[in-house]
Order: sequence, then structure tokens, then C-alpha cells
Amino acid sequence: MLLADSYQRRFHYLRLSVTERCNFKCTYCLPNGYQKKDCEPDLSLAEIEILIQAFVKLGIRKVRLTGGEPTLRRDIIEIAQVLVAQRGIEEVALSTNGYRLSSIAGPLLRAGVSAINLSLDSLDPENFKAITGTGRLNQILAGLEQALSLGFQKVKVNLVLLRGQNSHELAFFQDWIRHRPISVRLIELMQTGENTLFFKQRHLSLDSIRQELIQTGWCLNPKKLTDGPAQVYSHPDYRGTIGLIAPYSPGFCEGCNRLRVTSKGALKLCLFGEKQESLRDCLGDISLQETLLQRVQTLVAGKPISHFLHDGRVGNTLNFSGIGG
Repeated sequence: MLLADSYQRRFHYLRLSVTERCNFKCTYCLPNGYQKKDCEPDLSLAEIEILIQAFVKLGIRKVRLTGGEPTLRRDIIEIAQVLVAQRGIEEVALSTNGYRLSSIAGPLLRAGVSAINLSLDSLDPENFKAITGTGRLNQILAGLEQALSLGFQKVKVNLVLLRGQNSHELAFFQDWIRHRPISVRLIELMQTGENTLFFKQRHLSLDSIRQELIQTGWCLNPKKLTDGPAQVYSHPDYRGTIGLIAPYSPGFCEGCNRLRVTSKGALKLCLFGEKQESLRDCLGDISLQETLLQRVQTLVAGKPISHFLHDGRVGNTLNFSGIGG
């Protein structure tokens, strides 16, 4: 069984949010901190297992655990173990703000997580605190170095590019990866329902950065089937790589291969889609799996061809804490 939409795009990659909670106050996402919206609990471990079993049958081969901040779940190791145990899953990754990375990197690796994405929007302690609301940069960098030393297959750093706030640090990040096997992914700031004014003030296109990379000897790498949206560039003089995630560039959605499920069990076909459909009523019993499979296939078939960010339409995405970007 394969997941495909009406535009012949096939889906092998699932981003699974396991909590909306986050303990940072990033200026572009939750400047006032996380605010609880309802009393509906996050998916239980049993519900997650039924969900993943269905998506594996539909051809999902890579799962990324996101949030909010997924390591705030006390059972995050057990969740990872459930995913890794599914025959057919080739990669389990985790996105994190790094707050607990020093203490949890080893258990995650032993559970079978092979890739870590760390949100790191500045290498300067004061600037990092201004952007994220926390002064724990050194602790987070220590966790990153530990993840490198433990031998995760992939260690990536996500940097949301903010005009006038961290855009001057690009040269620092390039020097930083000269001898480190890290992929730094520059993410173009995206508009959401809650950050419209901030977006207008801080948005910076990645087009000029792409041209600068090419002119200084960086070469575009080919993509693999389960890779995300980043265009990754490498250079013979650097151990690390640089990835560009530019959702406002032409053709960004053409190669979409990923779906999203919220921490409450709703399928979100596009990060900036107008709606989402709950799957939770099918997650209480394995006997409902056939209904679940059919529902997912039907919903995915109706996935829109693109987001509509260029028109200022952000769908129902108020911020990224509920769906992990």
C-alpha cells in the first residue's frame, strides 16, 4: 500500500508531534511562552503505536518526533522504541531545542533514534537568549557535542534566519562547521497566524545566500527518497554542510514527501493547510485499523498542490508549537 495524492506525489516521511508544550520563548514562535489551549490529552503511547502501524502499512519509512519540545514527554524514550520496533521504519529522528540533550542523548541513541535536529538560532549567548528566552546556550552546545561524540548518524542544526537579529552570524556558523560533521539548515522565516508583524520586520529571503554559496564553491547535493525539503550544499574544505529551506521559492512544494500528525492525533496535509482531520477515533483499538487506513488514503488523495504563503494565507497554523514545523 502506498500513500499518494492526485499530483502523483508519494509520501514516505511522517512528522509526528508528541506534545504542544515548549519551555522556550522564541521570538518567531512563542514570544510569550506556551499557553495551554484545551484539556485534550496528547496521544498516549498505545495510540501512537496503532497510528504508526497504520502509516507503516501505507509506506511511511521515516518518522521524525517533534513538538513543541518532544523531550518534555516523560515517555519519549518509550515512544522512540515503539517506532524503531516497527518493521519497515528505516529512520527515526528527533527535533529538539536541546534543553535536555545532555542527559537524554545516550538513551535516545540506545532506543534507536539515529538522527538529531537541534534548534540553534545563534552562537552568541546574549543573542541566543534574546531570540529564545533562555540563557542556556553553553548547556545546549554541550549536549550537541555529546550527540556528536556518541555517533548519531545525522546531527543537524536548524537556524531560523531573522533579518537584523542573527543574519550577521552566517559566517560564524560556516567557520563552526569547518571541522564538525554538522548540517546547518538555514530556515526562511515563515508567516503564521500570530507573527504577522514580526514576519514583516524580520523576513529575509534565502535567494541571495544561495547565490553566495554557489559563488564560493558550495555544490548542491542530490536528494534521497526520505529527505526533507532542504537543499543541501557541501564544500570540499568543510566537514559540515549547509541546507536551505526556502518555502517562498518557486517549486518548493513540487517534491513534497511528508505528512504531519498533531499531538492530538489530527492529520495535517500541509503545514499551512486550511484544516486538519482527526484520526483519534480510530486509534483506540487495533480492530479499527482498516478504517484508519482508508481514511488516511482518502485524505491524502485530496492534498492541495501547494501552500498559499505568497498570498498571505497561512491556513490554521497560529504558531509552530503544535505541529513542529
